Amino acid sequence: MLRYLPFLLVLALWIYAFIDCLNTPEEEVRGLPKVVWVLIILLFGEVLVGPVAWLVAGKVRHAPAGGAAAGAPGGTWVAPDDNPEFLKSLKDEKAKDDEQLLKDWEADLRRREEELKRRETGEEPKEG
Repeated sequence: MLRYLPFLLVLALWIYAFIDCLNTPEEEVRGLPKVVWVLIILLFGEVLVGPVAWLVAGKVRHAPAGGAAAGAPGGTWVAPDDNPEFLKSLKDEKAKDDEQLLKDWEADLRRREEELKRRETGEEPKEG
């Protein structure tokens, strides 16, 4: 079983590079047209030249989304708990959620109080 491992790893890299190339928008492909990159990956996949060339030189790589804080000096990464804008957004979201929850609870309490009063006085419940 172990003797098949190198073949499976080459096959996995070949398939990954091929699918990555097909899914990459044309404007993010570097150096050669996308069709040429697909042919290079397919023709030179068994010897790993095509897939490795695609992964190294064929695609424009982007930094991870949200990796750098907007106010960070020099564009360096800042942990979320050190980022004042992030902390403020959490407080705002929490306040809105808490406010809505409180309104829902108050409305439910009023409804239950009215229902209890009706039961005590013997009135028929109102529809709606």
